[in-house]
Amino acid sequence: MVRARPSVLFAVGLLFCMAAIGCEPASDPTPPSAPSLSDPSRAPRGQRFGTDVTSEPGRARTGEPAGPRPRLELGRNSIVAFGDSLTAGLGVPPDESYPSQLQRRLDAAGYRYRVINAGVSGETTAGGVRRVDWVLRDRPTVVILELGANDGLRGLDLSQTRANLEEIIRRLQAAGVTVVLAGMKLPPNYGEEYASRFAAIYSDLAHQYRLPFMSFFLEGVATQPGLNQEDGIHPTGAGYRIIVDRLLPVLEPYLKTPSGRS
Repeated sequence: MVRARPSVLFAVGLLFCMAAIGCEPASDPTPPSAPSLSDPSRAPRGQRFGTDVTSEPGRARTGEPAGPRPRLELGRNSIVAFGDSLTAGLGVPPDESYPSQLQRRLDAAGYRYRVINAGVSGETTAGGVRRVDWVLRDRPTVVILELGANDGLRGLDLSQTRANLEEIIRRLQAAGVTVVLAGMKLPPNYGEEYASRFAAIYSDLAHQYRLPFMSFFLEGVATQPGLNQEDGIHPTGAGYRIIVDRLLPVLEPYLKTPSGRS
């Protein structure tokens, strides 16, 4: 039996995803009256916003409840996971999304941060630009920016994708936010030139704006059947666990020292 190469599996998975769901439903512009991130229950009907994952009890490494965290002033010591369906956790229970798993890991390590899931399924970089003011309403300390995959899957103009990401970064930095950039890649069936130019957007912006950089958000997860859902593109809970494992070393140097450490 001939085994398919991982890159081929990734390409087939993406094509299946695009055929089945049209990449993802396109996100609508956030209206001027968009709710605060800390109150996702007021999101407009039909729009899938992320949630404040601190509404889910943190758990220590022993599996026992970690106990109540101090109630933080709104927006103080908060981390916003800003992205598309890969951030929202499409297809997995809310507590298995990467922001929820990140919250539990930070709790267990003694960090006192509130992680807010601001993922919207189908989001493009253009949609992200429209949501920046909404994200800033809670005055986050850190924003983990994971956007662009839907632009690439739709073959959009890469110069516009870069311009959108750059605008998001500049506006967040102007507000004093630390931006952690998550890079993305495309499968080879999009053409070597297009895929290379797409991937280079992230490394170039990380260098230009001196950003903490996760070179490929799906590193170690893409192409692995056991770590992805049937569509071949969205991770399972186990896949998101690996993403958090790789994200933490990038993120931790920019967090305040956990309580109890010198």
